[in-house]
Amino acid sequence: MKNPLVKTVKTVNFMTGKTFSEEEVERHRKFAELGGRLATPKGKLKRRKFCVGNIGCEEFRPVSSPHDDYVILYCHGGGYVSGGLGYAGNLSAKLALATGFKVYSFDYRLAPEHPYPAAAEDADAVWTYISENAAKADHVLLAGDSAGGNMALCLTQRLISEGKPAPRQLLLFSPWTDMTGTAGSYEANQDIDPILTKEFVMNSARAYLGEKDPKDASFSPLFGSFEHFPPVFIMAGRNGILLDDSIRLKERIDQAGGKAELDIEEKGWHVYQLMPGSMTRRAMKRLSMHVSHEIYGEC
Repeated sequence: MKNPLVKTVKTVNFMTGKTFSEEEVERHRKFAELGGRLATPKGKLKRRKFCVGNIGCEEFRPVSSPHDDYVILYCHGGGYVSGGLGYAGNLSAKLALATGFKVYSFDYRLAPEHPYPAAAEDADAVWTYISENAAKADHVLLAGDSAGGNMALCLTQRLISEGKPAPRQLLLFSPWTDMTGTAGSYEANQDIDPILTKEFVMNSARAYLGEKDPKDASFSPLFGSFEHFPPVFIMAGRNGILLDDSIRLKERIDQAGGKAELDIEEKGWHVYQLMPGSMTRRAMKRLSMHVSHEIYGEC
């Protein structure tokens, strides 16, 4: 590992999954919240907290030139075991600033205290609230990073299977699409991804699923249906251990006749957009251009 930045980040990151004891889970959560708060862009946004039932939520609204015709519902990552509104603020703010749309995040229940389907039920509840009160479903963009990308994909598959309106499109950052842990990028990138380890991923899957089959499409959306799926914009890092999850997701959507665009940052890692710096700024600019083109037909 020659890159000093990669080495430093790998040393201090909170997704090591060394023991996954109660103390380790608490450490993950504290680091996630602290890191999220420190990395969240300051200024140029109005923030408002509210609740959907017992679920804490937050709205990010751009101060200048807001676009009120579309909104984004963002599902945060953290392996379904960590992350909250503090952690979610990082990408929520970046999404709001990049698109000019209001962004909503929510504090869903975490495993192992609340295993599947608790988080999915919370996602359903918040989706219903946003699509009934903030914007119609076809004016909601559904976003998510890592486990949040998993949540966004599973939620969309549930909506389609139930004959309900789906989101306008999905914006995914290094989504976790397959909980079996069999992708080749786990081994290929294990020494160059500073953020995530296979140990953390598999421990998170066990905490979330218990004894359930990780191949089940209810939580491994890669094995589910992509018929009638909305357009998907996928961003991943070439050095991320979940890279293959993104590549195979695009392949599955293409096979179903859907529309998926895969943006791979050659020097990036797992959800590299969480970190400050020029690479993240360029990525959010590309996302902004993609959304403008897809929604408004602008180049």
